[in-house]
Amino acid sequence: MRAVVVDAFGPFEKAVIRDVPDPVPRPGEILVEIHATAANYVDILLIGGLHQSRPALPFIPGKGPAGIVRALGDGVEGFAPGDRVVAMCEPGGGFAELIAVPANQCHPIPDAMAFEEAASMALIYDTAWFSLRERGRYQPGETVLVLGASGGVGLAAIQLAKALGARVLAGVSNPAKFHLVSEAGADAIIELDCPDLRNNLRDQVLAATDGHGADIVIDPLGDAFFDAALRALAWCGRLVVVGFAAGGIPSVKANYLLVKNIEVSGLQIGDYRKRAPEKTAACFRELFALYEAGKIGPPPTVAMPLENVVDALRAIRERSANGRIVLLQRRS
Repeated sequence: MRAVVVDAFGPFEKAVIRDVPDPVPRPGEILVEIHATAANYVDILLIGGLHQSRPALPFIPGKGPAGIVRALGDGVEGFAPGDRVVAMCEPGGGFAELIAVPANQCHPIPDAMAFEEAASMALIYDTAWFSLRERGRYQPGETVLVLGASGGVGLAAIQLAKALGARVLAGVSNPAKFHLVSEAGADAIIELDCPDLRNNLRDQVLAATDGHGADIVIDPLGDAFFDAALRALAWCGRLVVVGFAAGGIPSVKANYLLVKNIEVSGLQIGDYRKRAPEKTAACFRELFALYEAGKIGPPPTVAMPLENVVDALRAIRERSANGRIVLLQRRS
C-alpha cells in the first residue's frame, strides 16, 4: 500500500510517500480501507518530534481516518466487512491506504455521512466534546468562550456548544476569519489581536455577558491568551487547556484560582481513547446523533489528494487554511 512515511523527526517537508507492506489485523483489531483522513496541527508536532508522545520510527502520521472495514482480527465482534467507520488511531497511521486499528477505537458512521465529512469531523469534534462534557462539565445555558475559534477545534466547539444550548463567544485574531465563526453560530466575537490583551479580552467578555464572564473557556492557544482568558472567567468558571498553538506554555498562580473559585484542567484526548474507550464511544454516539438531527456538521472543508500532504500541513502551519483540509486516498 502507499503511505506517508516519516523516517526521522524533523520538518514535515521531508516526509515521503512510498509503498509499504499492507497491515494485517491482530486479534482484537479491524483492517480498514481508508478513504479520507484530515490533516491536523498535531501531525506537524508528531512529525517534528515535538509532541509529548514520540512514536517509534519509522511511522505513518494521520489521525481519524474514515473508510470501510475490510477484515476482522480474531475475537472481534460487532463489526463486519463493508461497515463504514471512523478509526481513532494512536499515534497515527491514517495517511495510508490501509490501517489495522483496535476494534474499540472504531466507530460506525451514519449512512448519510460522506467519508470526507467523517474525516473532517474526527479529532476536532471529539476534542470539543471532551472539553465541554468531560473536562468543562458543561451545564445548559452556560457561556462558553472558545479561543482560536476559527481553527478546526474552535469551529467544532462553537457548533457543539450551540447545539447543547450554550451562549458562545468566539475568540479570533484574524478579522478575515470572523465570518467563519459567525457562520458556525457564534453569538459574539472577541477580538484577540488587540492592544493590552490581558485587560482587553476580559473587558470584551464582560461586556458580552453583562458582567458575568465566561463559565467555560476552551483554550487551544496557550501563551498570553491563556493568561488573559483566565481573568475573563466567571465565578466557579472552568478553563480547559487543549494545546499551545500560539507557542508559549503558560503557568498559573494558584492563589488566583482560590480567590475566584475557578479551575484549570487539561485535555489529552489520546489518553481517553486508551484508558476510557467507552467514553469515546459515547462521545461519537452523541456527535453522530446530533449530525443526523442536523444540529452539527463538518466545518468548511477542502479535499486534496494524499500526494498534497505537504501543501496541506503547510497551510495549517501558516494558518492560511479556511477550515479543514482532508486528504483523499486514491482508489484503484
